[in-house]
Amino acid sequence: MDLWEAIKGRRSIRRYRDEPVDRKLILSIINAARYAPSSRNMQPWEFLVVQDRETLRRLSEVHQWAWPLRNAPLAIICLANQELSPRRYLCDVSCAIENMLLAAYAAGLGACWIAVHSMEDNVVEDKVREILSIPKPYRIVAMISVGWPAEEPKPKSLRPLEEIVHWEKFGSKLANI
Repeated sequence: MDLWEAIKGRRSIRRYRDEPVDRKLILSIINAARYAPSSRNMQPWEFLVVQDRETLRRLSEVHQWAWPLRNAPLAIICLANQELSPRRYLCDVSCAIENMLLAAYAAGLGACWIAVHSMEDNVVEDKVREILSIPKPYRIVAMISVGWPAEEPKPKSLRPLEEIVHWEKFGSKLANI
């Protein structure tokens, strides 16, 4: 699949067919994360694969937007070792997550990024930590539901380039991009 096709075609998939995903395919998606950039090349990420139905059900109840985990064949829990990258782990792991989302789409799978990390309130993160026995200093950045798509969401509208691009100084817009 062409890079632009993957970027433009990827959607958040929240409904999945009841079909398992092959372990090699799961590892291929996680392997894509390893190629993400990270500050000082610290690579503070680790990933926990969850396929147990009861555990997925419990994770689907940690907050209102986690419900796609209930019918997904698996979740990839995206962790950051805060000691490796105390100030940049969130950016680093986010880059790795985007690589996995694109890799999943390119393989024909659907996936949805479900945020966990919160700077103000760690209640959700603490719930996930308890369910999965994740020790500190690991931070839980996100959960990704993954599976064979049972829906085809329409593309969302994008803000025009003219609205989001500034040139040389903030507020300096191009008339014709």
